[in-house]
This record gives sequence, C-alpha cells and structure tokens, in this order.
Amino acid sequence: MARIVALLYNWWSLFVRLADPNQHTEAITSRPLLLYSVGRQTRHANQTTITITSTHGKAGHVRRMLVEVADFFNSLRPMAEQSSDLQRWYRILSRALVKYLKGRQLGPPPILSPA
Repeated sequence: MARIVALLYNWWSLFVRLADPNQHTEAITSRPLLLYSVGRQTRHANQTTITITSTHGKAGHVRRMLVEVADFFNSLRPMAEQSSDLQRWYRILSRALVKYLKGRQLGPPPILSPA
C-alpha cells in the first residue's frame, strides 16, 4: 500500500509541476486548489469536450494553470504519431522539470564505450 501511495504522490507532483513548473507545492495545498471543481464531458459531432468549473476561491489562477497544461498537451498532439513513447516522456518530464533543467530537453543517456 505504501508503494501505491508513493506512486500516486509522484504522479500528482508531476502533474502539478506541469501546471506550475516554477513553484513546488505540496499535495496537501495543491489538491484542494486543483481538485475542487466539477467536470462535465460532452460529445458532439464525434468530438469530446471536457468543461471544468472550479469552486475554489482562486478559480482564475486554477484556470490559467489548467489551460497551460492543456495547451502543452495540444502541442504534443501533432508530433505524437512520429514520436516514440520514450520521446514523449522526455518532452513531458522536460516540461515538468524545466526549473531544474533550465530549459534543457531531456534525452537518452549517452552510450558508454566498452572499457
């Protein structure tokens, strides 16, 4: 159970870093900020739309954060078919950890020559 909790905490931390890459927020403060909202999924003309209405006092800030995450994932969509799963993960993690990487993109580790 501890492993599952740790995994969920890590996934949540990465999601919050995508929403606000320059600030570390603990789960106890970021969950109410980002999860106190109501979502509605609608389908029309073979297109699915999710509408999120926040009930939090900082709804404007939450909206900007979630729009930024949605814009990032929309920017990945055109190249998704040409990229491998690993390349997409490099892009996502590079975005989430931009504060530490200072804008550098993650890539595969260099291949070491045999000794």
